[in-house]
Amino acid sequence: MVAMEKTVAMEKTVAMEKTRAGPSGSAKAGGPPRVICLMGATASGKTDLAVALVEQANCEIISVDSALIYRGMDIGTAKPDAETLARAPHRLIDIRDPSEAYSAAEFRRDVLVQIAEIQAAGRTPLLVGGTMLYFKALLEGLAELPPSDPMVRERLLAEAERDGLASLHRRLAAIDPASARRIHPNDPQRLQRALEVYEVSGCTLTELWERQRRDRQLPFRPVQLCVELRDRALLHARIAARFELMLELGFEAEVRALFERGDLHPDLPSIRCVGYRQMWEYLAGDVSRDGMIERSVVATRQLAKRQLTWLRRWPDLHRVDPQERNFIGNVLKLLGEHII
Repeated sequence: MVAMEKTVAMEKTVAMEKTRAGPSGSAKAGGPPRVICLMGATASGKTDLAVALVEQANCEIISVDSALIYRGMDIGTAKPDAETLARAPHRLIDIRDPSEAYSAAEFRRDVLVQIAEIQAAGRTPLLVGGTMLYFKALLEGLAELPPSDPMVRERLLAEAERDGLASLHRRLAAIDPASARRIHPNDPQRLQRALEVYEVSGCTLTELWERQRRDRQLPFRPVQLCVELRDRALLHARIAARFELMLELGFEAEVRALFERGDLHPDLPSIRCVGYRQMWEYLAGDVSRDGMIERSVVATRQLAKRQLTWLRRWPDLHRVDPQERNFIGNVLKLLGEHII
């Protein structure tokens, strides 16, 4: 009798939780489904938090990482090991050979399919990674710009050489102030492209982005978290320690196997990944082992700095520090306010 009462009580509790959460993690039945976007700099602790959310908040992980997509690139990308993947499977990892490219547009297409599948199964999609361009492509869309016009581009290039980039920037500011604020006056490629788009299409970049943004409303509401170690010295120490661990785990042998394939080269996106480029240079005899280690750690710090620069400007972001007391509990409480 007692066992039956416990069973009935448990079933009622589960039913109540489903009612509160609604289908696909919506705030209430009929509300927009939620998707958690978990961002952060490299080595900040995103994966540990993501695994905890899978185990405690009915989430399923989708990787947002331009390096984890490659098969055979496991150690240098800090790809979750088999035990971690068994506890918390990741979608969109190991989907490309290192010889292949993968664009932000392809990511957006693929991730929308994965989100829909997870929501249909009654779970909350948890997007985890540090490739900020991928997050931007998903949340804001990608402008479909007119093709390049060689004649217009040559004329703009000649103008820049004759009058200076400041002249192009002043012209852009007159026709598209928003793009002019976003594009640095000393960025010739983006300045020329912005003016070229206007001359070819009659529309500014800002107008095209806004038109396409309206046409690409997301079928979900993002809840955006940033794992941020406020102690930068600690972040740098973790970066150095993680690279040393990678070496111990066989990172050199991993890259050597890629190096010896014969069909890969340093200009590929896969080999340009932080750590892989530097190890490739070492294997090619262009730098010493100590130099490779130093360059790899410095490059990883620079990557973290770029990621943090993106995140400082990111709107609607909830920042959480893994050094806080009861870190996981605080994150669950925060998510509960948005999802349950």
